Amino acid sequence: MFTLHAHSNYSLLQSTIKIDELVNFAKKSNSTYVALTDTNAMNGLIQFFKIAKENNIKPILGALIDDYKDKDLFAVFIAKNNDGYSHLCRIITTRKLKDSFSLINLFKEPLENLFILTSSISLLKQIQIDLSLRQNLFIELIVTEKQKNNTRALYDFAKANHLKIVASHPAYFLTQEDFLLHKVVTAVRLNSTLANLESNTIIDEEFYLKSPAQLAQTWKALPEALWNADKIAQECNVDLNIGEYKFPMFLLPQNDNAFSFLWKISFQGLTKRYEIITDQAIKRLQYELEVIEELGLSDYFLIVWDIIREAKSRGIIHIGRGSAANSLVSFCLGFTEVDPIKHNLYFERFLNRGRLSPPDVDLDFSWKERDSIIKYVFEKYGYDRVGMISTTVTFRARSAFREVAKAFGIPDSEISKFSKFIPWTSAQNLPNITEKFPETRSLDFQNEPWKTIINLASKLAGFPRHLSIHPSGIIITKEKITNYVAMEYAKNKGLGLVITQPDMYSTEELGLIKIDLLSQRSLGVLKLTMNELNKLSASKNIKKVSIPIYNIALQ
Repeated sequence: MFTLHAHSNYSLLQSTIKIDELVNFAKKSNSTYVALTDTNAMNGLIQFFKIAKENNIKPILGALIDDYKDKDLFAVFIAKNNDGYSHLCRIITTRKLKDSFSLINLFKEPLENLFILTSSISLLKQIQIDLSLRQNLFIELIVTEKQKNNTRALYDFAKANHLKIVASHPAYFLTQEDFLLHKVVTAVRLNSTLANLESNTIIDEEFYLKSPAQLAQTWKALPEALWNADKIAQECNVDLNIGEYKFPMFLLPQNDNAFSFLWKISFQGLTKRYEIITDQAIKRLQYELEVIEELGLSDYFLIVWDIIREAKSRGIIHIGRGSAANSLVSFCLGFTEVDPIKHNLYFERFLNRGRLSPPDVDLDFSWKERDSIIKYVFEKYGYDRVGMISTTVTFRARSAFREVAKAFGIPDSEISKFSKFIPWTSAQNLPNITEKFPETRSLDFQNEPWKTIINLASKLAGFPRHLSIHPSGIIITKEKITNYVAMEYAKNKGLGLVITQPDMYSTEELGLIKIDLLSQRSLGVLKLTMNELNKLSASKNIKKVSIPIYNIALQ
């Protein structure tokens, strides 16, 4: 067996196991499956799923969910199938967005597509265990010195109430030596120092990864618990369909389909763009539309067209850029203002039958007006089907050094004497930083505590620290977005901005379609300038100025 309760460093500032380390450990241990159950999070599940599949290991997808107010109430939820995965995304979203979330109330819902493992006696005593729940509920038994008394009580409770048991060993760090690193990231999370950490904030020091052989030895006297762990793993079959794109749908007029409507508006745009329509232009447009339809992108192009149309109707200055300028369809629909025929631009650079990923249309809007366009997208396609994409802020050399030094109780003034010389580089370079960067040669990290601080800080290289908002990415989904990913508030919860837990790379792997709506200060300055010129021209009875390139006359 392999543990069904494992955390990656996406259990932010709690676990110290990297996803690839977790999968590699399972592979080297000859395990047929590997589980990931981060705390109230699925940030790393898509990446985990892909890496496990690439290594021919069955991924078990889950999450540890705790109560919003009572941290003694918790359970591990594991998806049995795709419906269970979607349910898990919705549970995490509710846990993250609603202060009223209650784990007890969650058990009043149907949970038939999820396995539930818990070592919380408090939870077990408060929930109603009916027949349907009994099928999927397992008492999580853990054998460590600190858990001994609790495990005995759990075992007795299971036998008295005829509940199933399962062997478990929660994993929060790769090896026992990483316990100190766990304490450091815990201090960072709690804005504390190592000396001031309370015992109840620190994970059991025995919660490091153990091989199937080690776990089998531990549980040899209770084989039933081992069998149940393997049985759960065997019955879990989630397929995220990595690489299969989940295109959103454009809201069409009655009796129209996406391709026919796109064809119609594209040729309407052609008549507006050219005074004389040549056979070359007609053939080029037909060819591009055929490729777009073959690749299943008709709805995508209609959605981008709709966004552009709305911006024009509001007089919002905008411009499309990037390889979309190579497309005649883009030109006819107003995405771009560059004539690809006149400038002999190749459509295949933008889109072709051999392309595996969706096209990337970048739309720039004035920084003062871009938010109104984003609001329009949410209102048009539904707040339950649209989401801003997150970006994962990770530790770099300077931030890792500063945070670890603070955890060791070093005053900020002393830390700054060193950190100001540390360049923008990976924390992995810290042990050899004086050899790599001339500006750091005056730093002396050979004496304690600096030597230990540098060593620990280097281990934080690439560790997620918190989520932020991607500067432009927005996702539109065909079904509810929480069927695919969990959502949470961005770092500043007070702003009310909700973002996807997985970042841009993971959402693209999952096949969700991103549209980039960028904010440009220069466009705002340009519009302001043209407005001032028009006011001046009006006072002197001069013809108003317009900017044809943006297809808009600024008033």
